[in-house]
Amino acid sequence: MEKVLMPAATRIAIVNRSFWPASQVIGEALLQVAERLAENHQVSLITQSPIDLKAELKQQRRGQGIAVRACKARSDSSTHLVLRALDALVFMMWVFAMLCWQRPKKIYVSTDPPVVVPFVVSVYALFGRAKVIYHLQDIHPEAANIIVPLHPFVMRLLQGIDSWSMRRAAGLITLSVDMANVIRDRSQSKAPIQLLDNPAVIAPVIGVERTRGFIYCGNAGRLQRIPLLIEAISAYRLQGGLLPFEFVGGGVFSAQLAELAVKEMGVSYLGHVSAAKAAERVAAYQWAILSIDDDVTRFAFPSKSSTYAAAGAKVLAVCGQHTSVAKWVLSLGIGRACEPSIAALVSEFFAIEQSLDVPSNECPDLSRLDMSYFVNELSLAIST
Repeated sequence: MEKVLMPAATRIAIVNRSFWPASQVIGEALLQVAERLAENHQVSLITQSPIDLKAELKQQRRGQGIAVRACKARSDSSTHLVLRALDALVFMMWVFAMLCWQRPKKIYVSTDPPVVVPFVVSVYALFGRAKVIYHLQDIHPEAANIIVPLHPFVMRLLQGIDSWSMRRAAGLITLSVDMANVIRDRSQSKAPIQLLDNPAVIAPVIGVERTRGFIYCGNAGRLQRIPLLIEAISAYRLQGGLLPFEFVGGGVFSAQLAELAVKEMGVSYLGHVSAAKAAERVAAYQWAILSIDDDVTRFAFPSKSSTYAAAGAKVLAVCGQHTSVAKWVLSLGIGRACEPSIAALVSEFFAIEQSLDVPSNECPDLSRLDMSYFVNELSLAIST
């Protein structure tokens, strides 16, 4: 009998610095993608981790059939930018070494970390004849330039490097039409661009008695207008505002949020909690605050937006009406947009306090925000 030869499994590498369990949303989603692809392909995961990731996966009975290549992580979102940059360079060298060893023919890479790692992946792909799927969850160096202005020469150099990576990619994935336009205009890439929302952590919302107040849940970082929120909340409370505020998450402004919670009655700060707990807290409030620097909305989209919407909370977008974030909230009919000023925010807080418009426990059709949708779409993009 003639022997039938089955096609060899494709070698696939998934490259992302943040991974499960430290990253419980995107990291968990990528783990599910890797597990699905490993059913029919040879999959390696190239990442960084502060723990023994292989041991943790084995203990939790996850990651069957996945070759885990993890180097030690020495920084996080609250670490000084210089140290984060050095850690990214170490990871860059690790990625290139692992790609040369594993020799994958398909590679998924995201902007975690940006520019340098997608670049070395693209260099490997050029000589290793590999197909790259480049997932731009942020667009750099533009997003970083808003936090720390770069020298014009450095800015042009990094843009040129990243644009080359975009042109080398077989497929590009990003979050919004505005971001897709920036990618196309800057890189002149001919690759197809797929829009894919960040996945949400779904918390049960039916029958939940919501607190009449506001929650902010996510990174308290440099782009999230945390100082503006602190000043506006202080002014609102000083003028007799009664609604409570809760902050969940860590970041560079954690100490200021903790100080606000001590200073102002009705303000609480929980710090960093699990993704499931964070989604549960969002589902317990009527309103969720989605604040973002206007300039960065062309280059990034707040990851917590999906969890807010899926939890059924009304969303108060603190940004300009022209931004992609404001348009997203208003087009879905899930909240309001407020100009980023103390006076406008205080006025909005009082308007919501006096309103009888109580959010419903029923959500619009947001199935595309479900993690299973994200996993299905990303698995298909990588494997085809």
